[in-house]
Amino acid sequence: MTNQLRALSAIRLSVRTDETTSPGRQRAANSNEAARRGAVIVGEAEDLDVSATKTTPFNRPELGAWLARPDDFDMIIWWRMDRAVRSMADMAELGRWAKENGKLLVFAEGPGGAPLELDMRTVSPVSELIMMMLAFSAQMEALAIQERVTGAQAALRTQGRYSGGLVPYGYGKVKNPDGEGFKLAPDPDAVKVLSGIIRDVLDGQSLTAVAMALNEAGTLVPRDYQAVKAGREPGGMRAGRRHDRFKWTAGTLSKVLRSPALMGYRLHQGKPVRDRDGNPVLIGEPVLSREEFDTLQDHLSTLTPQKNRTRKDTQAMLLGVAKCRGCGGNLYLSKRAGGMDYNCRATARGERCPASAGIRADWLEAYVEAEVMARIGDSQMTKVITHKGYDPTPELREVEAELRALYADKDSRKSRTGRMIWQEEVDALERRAEALEATPRTEARTETVETGETYASFWARHDAAGRRQLLLDAGARATVAKGRSGGGAERLKGPAPERLKFTLASHEDLHAARLEEVEAEEYAASYE
Repeated sequence: MTNQLRALSAIRLSVRTDETTSPGRQRAANSNEAARRGAVIVGEAEDLDVSATKTTPFNRPELGAWLARPDDFDMIIWWRMDRAVRSMADMAELGRWAKENGKLLVFAEGPGGAPLELDMRTVSPVSELIMMMLAFSAQMEALAIQERVTGAQAALRTQGRYSGGLVPYGYGKVKNPDGEGFKLAPDPDAVKVLSGIIRDVLDGQSLTAVAMALNEAGTLVPRDYQAVKAGREPGGMRAGRRHDRFKWTAGTLSKVLRSPALMGYRLHQGKPVRDRDGNPVLIGEPVLSREEFDTLQDHLSTLTPQKNRTRKDTQAMLLGVAKCRGCGGNLYLSKRAGGMDYNCRATARGERCPASAGIRADWLEAYVEAEVMARIGDSQMTKVITHKGYDPTPELREVEAELRALYADKDSRKSRTGRMIWQEEVDALERRAEALEATPRTEARTETVETGETYASFWARHDAAGRRQLLLDAGARATVAKGRSGGGAERLKGPAPERLKFTLASHEDLHAARLEEVEAEEYAASYE
């Protein structure tokens, strides 16, 4: 009695929503072919949202796992050959595997609609020839599809129409008022969120602080927001398990805030799409002007890496300000029975302090506050306002980079249509570069203005963290010497004056500092 053949049903879909090649249709065709052959299906390899032009059969999540254990089945059934491969190289690799492992490759619908089998269980030059001829046909079809799709999408993009894909945050799909299809336009709700994010960032809040505030407020990240707008549930799959929704992170914010889409630019593969004159094709009304976008980019480029930032996990007002006169190291806040002290911790650094200092926290903080109020309390705080000029250089560099990439890509355009599109793109960028080169540069200027607030009022409305940052930016130092043994008089009357010394940057230097950034930074500290 002949053993029944064991069949593996292989299903692949590039786009999950494609109804013409749906998994159900493929599964039914495979099952019918197995039944016609008297085979039993022992497993299924279903790879959805997987492109055959970008992955080999061995690299696909489910099919690759099955191919790694060939003893579990005798044959593989696909609906059509393009479900298996779309390149001659992949077909050759699959054929070698099938020959080495003695497998039967079956396609429920071959050329003309009839079933086709490639029996690799025995040496068959005819099977190998048919296999390579069909693979060649599949590869040519894939290239033709790719050129048609690329050309159609390029035409839609240059017309300002939505060509599919991810919608940039801040925009949404709307009916094209000028004809068929869709366009993108600013989404009022998303623009409101973006405006708040940009305001907070420019006011000095860190990206981490802004992200935490957005998460606490329940603000949807771009991916979830677009899902909700499209009528889908927010969230996704991660490590095989569904989670409620994605969270804002500093990385997500940086990606959104650095995107030229904020200027209304239509992007393709991260680069602006340009018209025949080289001007960026716009999605619609921009969220930011070029000047505003450049100001934001300048600010983002100056953000200090997290590892170098001032500590936010302490309420010690004088951390970094109070110093031990014995070793020059910081004094740290620590608890004691009945209160708090600032103490030298040289030993924690592996050092020995010759005169380790310690002092009651309330005494030292009161002393520093009195010194600050006496010296600058009634003075007006200032801030520096920058009036940004116009410099065509940033966009010129973008155009230059795009031109270099295009020139490097010239030889890859094999068809006449591809070469024609390449030349149009080059001509447009050249015209834009010429216009930018002829645009004069205007210089930026700055001015220092009073904020209308005194240092005393700023001090009064901030907590310990805010006051600490003001002191650090002002270059304040409070050095403390070691007290006398016993210290009975000191415990009654307070520290001896000679133990304390306070220095502060000059009044002029303080006015030159951008102290409004201190306020913004310390406001952000409440979220970090």
